[in-house]
Amino acid sequence: MSQSSSHDYETFGRGSWSETRRIGDILRKETVGGTLLIIGAVLALIWANSPWSESYQSLVSFKFGPESLHLDLTVAHWASDGLLAIFFFVVGLELKREFVAGDLRDIRKAMVPVVAAVGGVVVPALIYVAFNLGGAVGGWAIPTATDIAFAVAILAVAGPFLPSALRMFLLTLAVVDDLIAILIIALFFTDELAVVPLVTALIPLGIFTFLVQKRIRSWWLLLPLAAVTWALVHASGVHATIAGVALGMVVPVLRSEKAGGKDAGPGLAEHFEHRFRPISAGIAVPVFAFMAAGVTVGGFSGLVESWQEPVSLGVMVGLVVGKTVGIVGATWLITRLTGGRMAEGIAWIDAVGVAMLGGIGFTVSLLIGELAFGVGTPEDDHVRIAILSGSLLAALLGTAVLRTRNRVYKRLYEEENRDEDADGVPDVYQTKGDDTA
Repeated sequence: MSQSSSHDYETFGRGSWSETRRIGDILRKETVGGTLLIIGAVLALIWANSPWSESYQSLVSFKFGPESLHLDLTVAHWASDGLLAIFFFVVGLELKREFVAGDLRDIRKAMVPVVAAVGGVVVPALIYVAFNLGGAVGGWAIPTATDIAFAVAILAVAGPFLPSALRMFLLTLAVVDDLIAILIIALFFTDELAVVPLVTALIPLGIFTFLVQKRIRSWWLLLPLAAVTWALVHASGVHATIAGVALGMVVPVLRSEKAGGKDAGPGLAEHFEHRFRPISAGIAVPVFAFMAAGVTVGGFSGLVESWQEPVSLGVMVGLVVGKTVGIVGATWLITRLTGGRMAEGIAWIDAVGVAMLGGIGFTVSLLIGELAFGVGTPEDDHVRIAILSGSLLAALLGTAVLRTRNRVYKRLYEEENRDEDADGVPDVYQTKGDDTA
């Protein structure tokens, strides 16, 4: 891969063709998952505000599971702790894939989305705290998360011809955003830590690691070990989704040297991602959305009243304004500091549109809201309304901005896909000296 000087670095420049194809495959799957997520959330809202709302509340509060193992949980709890562990397992696989074999292994390519993600966390958190000084500051992390499935579903409508670099930027930013959210959950939302179960969890996790490093993929061996790891982490007081991340991060990305090493193709992580991403996007996240989004609004007057609460204002302004300012501001800053420049055909208004879609915070935001205030509290209801309202507003604004540039995007899209050679690699990637794995 050819190297250029720092002054030739392009923000939102094209990545490698192999990475572009991989990101495209992920985006297509996440678009379906995002659509199902939206359907689940809408159905929950309709049911929770219908004459049959009591049946919805009975469903989400129904308990089942072995009480002796402290797993007699409500259906909603199983969705947030159990099903979302699958979602975070896929996140763990994706994080490792990005930093081991993806474009993010190049620190210069990683710098922009990583810094942008940090900006998109810090600014919304500060805005939330400013609205809630002396009050419910414990929810500061709620507006910091971007929901990739929801954002990508909107992106399919907002920018069907959006350049691949901007799509990759949004996906990578959301992945880094998830990593930050994982750290926040682990560090700030563990109330009482039980050391013995946590240390004991290292035993099944260690066996799982040994087996996957040996490229063993037998489900009857791995799934019980994963389940025991999850149960022990849950018992320790650390949020059980962290177990999903840990399990994903130990799966090898590259093939073993015996199989040919790096040049032999994808490793076990891609196999697991292929198997579990449809379960995550098609079942786990939509079911969680259905269980978490069913808040009783109380008519338009109740909606307006909820919007006026400091918690709601902090979340909504944090998502809509904070995410946009944080992501664009951090991107601008790192571009100036590195002496870089915007890629040809890309303008700062494009970054603004994508950053607005970064304000679609749903799955992880709802989870953090539950951890911060508890399920069923007045603050939790305000948070859920604010997340839904703020995410919808961010989606509408981002769509409006990106649609105004659709003609430009169509031209860039045609340039990216013209003149494919015999290997299916567009000349535009070849001329830039990118990897064509």
